[in-house]
Amino acid sequence: MIGSNTRFYEQDQGERLYRRSLYTFWKRAAPPPAMTVLNAPTREFCAVRRERTNTPLQALLTMNGPQFFEAARHLAQRALRSSRQLDQQLDFMSARLLARRLDDRERAIAGAAYKDYLRYYDSNPEQARRALLVGDSEPESTLPRPEFAALTMVANQLMNLDEVLNK
Repeated sequence: MIGSNTRFYEQDQGERLYRRSLYTFWKRAAPPPAMTVLNAPTREFCAVRRERTNTPLQALLTMNGPQFFEAARHLAQRALRSSRQLDQQLDFMSARLLARRLDDRERAIAGAAYKDYLRYYDSNPEQARRALLVGDSEPESTLPRPEFAALTMVANQLMNLDEVLNK
């Protein structure tokens, strides 16, 4: 669309970057790919109810998209500031994502994943630093990097649960 002024789109910076998706740049002929993957209705007609699906593309987007990973980092950051106990950090995150506490089986899985990530990031501090730099916002520098990176990965996994995405 040569005559369109929308071809000169520039991403916002700073606080303006973190507005709700209501302000997502959306061209009629080319909707945002992430919105398409998450089954946003087309703008050709009014949709009373959104379609509920869960596809591998959605998992790929939510596990690897910088926007989602940065959101997981912010959730982990808030959880780390709320408590030093892993169980309480998991409760903090699950309350915000699931509106409930994790059951014993879920808590054991999340705890085991956290320990695996922590072991990895303890032995690979550069990878922890790189993981925490994903996104445009700065990570809080006062938090211990291995724990912060490990909890970010757990938050990212929790955000990818079917219960979070579809309900």
